Amino acid sequence: MDRVTQDELPALHSLVNGLRRDLDAVTAGLSNPWSSGQVEGHVCRVKLLKRIGFGRAKLDLLRRRIFHSP
Repeated sequence: MDRVTQDELPALHSLVNGLRRDLDAVTAGLSNPWSSGQVEGHVCRVKLLKRIGFGRAKLDLLRRRIFHSP
């Protein structure tokens, strides 16, 4: 990160500044054996189903599609 801040690339400077602001969370995310990947996958699937039915379905149909889709 020190080498990046010495270069003249402002986009990378903002990245490094963000990493430094939340260094504890970045370290924990890279070192913990737990992952939120499965949860994120389900969230992505639900958002996709919601976008597919936008303007055509109400909440009850969306709920049925979420619970009955693989």
